[in-house]
Amino acid sequence: MGEAEGNAELGKKAFKRSKSHFADRVTADGRNGWPVEAGRYRLVVSRACPWASRAVISRRLLGLEGALSLAITDPIQDDRSWRFTLDPDGRDPVLGIRFLSEAYDARETGYPGGVSVPALVDVPSGQLVTNDYQQLTLDLATEWTALHRDGAPELYPAALRDEIDEVMADVYEDVNNGVYRAGFASHQEEYEVACRGVFRRLDLLAERLGSRRYLVGEAITEADIRLFTTLVRFDAVYHGHFKCNQWKLTENQVLWAYARDLYQTPGFGDTVDFDHIKRHYYQVHTGINPTGIVPLGPDLSGWLTPHHREELGGRPFGDGTAPGPVPEDERIPARGRP
Repeated sequence: MGEAEGNAELGKKAFKRSKSHFADRVTADGRNGWPVEAGRYRLVVSRACPWASRAVISRRLLGLEGALSLAITDPIQDDRSWRFTLDPDGRDPVLGIRFLSEAYDARETGYPGGVSVPALVDVPSGQLVTNDYQQLTLDLATEWTALHRDGAPELYPAALRDEIDEVMADVYEDVNNGVYRAGFASHQEEYEVACRGVFRRLDLLAERLGSRRYLVGEAITEADIRLFTTLVRFDAVYHGHFKCNQWKLTENQVLWAYARDLYQTPGFGDTVDFDHIKRHYYQVHTGINPTGIVPLGPDLSGWLTPHHREELGGRPFGDGTAPGPVPEDERIPARGRP
């Protein structure tokens, strides 16, 4: 999302997602020049964006709300990039900027690439630190441990990393990015290859999850977060808007139950704003939806129905505990919830 609209090449060539240009890391030892420090950085996200939503979920599960502040952009961009029009006077109250592009410009004047979320910004200098959405959440899980809440889960446990990486690579290629390759395809064959790849992988994931509650191990990991952010958007936007319509998520018994299980887990559903998701995709992607009409459906009430996945065992947070209540200023408005 930021990546799709900003750093992807669309047109006659097949959809290609560009690598993050700013790939500095915030680490415990500060080896990239950016040490972990409570209050120093601000996480800028769009609740519409699946890549940014990973970071929002991780931040909440790890209890980093007090150490890493959150800026939420308007789901509708304009030609000047992500906007802070949800804030008083249209400015982010911490960074004092109107557009995320200002933090990019502070880091590199005349940067020719797109302005993407999630973005980690250094508050004292106002400069972008990183827009590396793949590495950011891994670092939150492994480099920010000194600031984690008591009872924070291990989202990227060392003993399972090889398996997690393997699963995430397949999910990224065929599902996370596959829906975009289908949605932005410019000719029939390109679309059909991407769409078939999406559903082939979803079938394999359903087979994997038929006898286990989570993708890797007995608790939630980074792999589950990355799959969830696509599944939660599937029927609302990818099925119709991106033409990934061989079947709906609600028609796959295993994946629908798995997605509901995660949605109902603290830290997941309480970060999802369906209103932002639908308005962004249908109103920003004018090449796909030139009228800008946002559909009324789908019915969201099913997200709160029993899933029975607990019968498979496993513990959502492993040896840890659930995160506390959502901060008042981060709660999802009623129009964005089931």
